[in-house]
Amino acid sequence: QVQLAESGGGLVRDGGSLRLSCAASGRAFSNYRMAWFRQAPGKEREFVAAIRRGDLASWYVDYAASVKGRFTISGDDAKNTVYLQMNSLKPGDTAVYYCAAQDILTRRNDYWGQGTQVTVSS
Repeated sequence: QVQLAESGGGLVRDGGSLRLSCAASGRAFSNYRMAWFRQAPGKEREFVAAIRRGDLASWYVDYAASVKGRFTISGDDAKNTVYLQMNSLKPGDTAVYYCAAQDILTRRNDYWGQGTQVTVSS
């Protein structure tokens, strides 16, 4: 069982920045690929970014095309926490952001956090 808790959402102006955190219970990084998703009102939940542990202290990361170059995902083993640094935010980034723990092989979303609201004003 993995429990995920997101924080760091809020209201920011167009062009601003926010950093989201996802605190995970247990050894989430060892057993799961950690991902961020978002869901805007009236839209389906969409993939944003993901990270997983590789060999020799390396990390593998992946981004949706819409956020590549603006968002950065990172992980802290000691704190069991995944971060999403969001720069150059746009009103189109407004959504509830969710953290998920994915099965490494199948990428099935096994666990979800409760979500944190990000609102970007124009």
